[in-house]
Amino acid sequence: MDDQKQIQEFEARIERGEKIEPKDWMPERYRRQLIRMISQHAHSEVVGMLPEGNLITRAPSLKRKLVLLAKVQDEAGHGLYLYCAAETLGVDRSELIGQLLAGKAKYSSIFNYPTLTWADIGVIGWLVDGAAIVNQTMLAKASYGPYSRAMIRICKEENFHKRQGYEIVATMAKGTPEQKRMVQDAVNRWWQPSLMMFGPHDTDSPNSAELMRWQVKTKSNDELRQRFVNLTVPQAQAVGLTLPDPDLRYNDETGNWEFGEIDWEEFWAVVRGNGPMNKERMQARREAHQEGRWVREAAEAYARKRHQPKAG
Repeated sequence: MDDQKQIQEFEARIERGEKIEPKDWMPERYRRQLIRMISQHAHSEVVGMLPEGNLITRAPSLKRKLVLLAKVQDEAGHGLYLYCAAETLGVDRSELIGQLLAGKAKYSSIFNYPTLTWADIGVIGWLVDGAAIVNQTMLAKASYGPYSRAMIRICKEENFHKRQGYEIVATMAKGTPEQKRMVQDAVNRWWQPSLMMFGPHDTDSPNSAELMRWQVKTKSNDELRQRFVNLTVPQAQAVGLTLPDPDLRYNDETGNWEFGEIDWEEFWAVVRGNGPMNKERMQARREAHQEGRWVREAAEAYARKRHQPKAG
């Protein structure tokens, strides 16, 4: 078959709901879009360890510390699953990590904001992981098999992360006046960045239409953002917290919570590397990569030795 016929058959398979597997024929553009998307997702999981890692030594109890340590460890595992999924497309993870460390690869803008108090840990679990679940539940139905299957396990673990965060938020919201002020302040700071996690409006996104045609994504950025808002408003009301949006109101006709416009200038500034913590996050990743060099070299040397033929 010529390329056009291959593309037609490829898209017909997707329309039938079949999964595309690594050895199947796929358009080069599909492969490149997946590499970009999956690697960006993997980078986000790894960089996402840093904001919460900042509070591990300041957890208010041993139990809270153990739970947060387990969560950060989960995020590292998610990054590994996703790098493995990307490698099925013929790219080496060392190349992808090199792009991240060189500042050539993007990761979620949400992780370029600082964690100032313990309340931030709760709000990250509730809002940031909550937004991630809305997006990743959709990706669990993606047309590319390895990505879809990785999302199934990641979503299960992210649900625990959200519950952990919401439990912290609920505890602080019914605590002392100072604790309630602290958690409300965290909500005020993280609400808009959480809405930005879904990306720009679909009309301003260069990739959404193509990804939806190939069913890598099955819902648009704006649809996912609306679902997140609809889920989150009742949760905020249940614990007596206010979402910082004077335009937030329920529309009886649509059944949706309407919300105000997002500060897209801030979003693009952070994406371009000018967020509050962009430089610090990248410096931390570069230092960690360098400090772990001896481990990688030792593992490579051990692997070479194991594969050497035995004398005699």
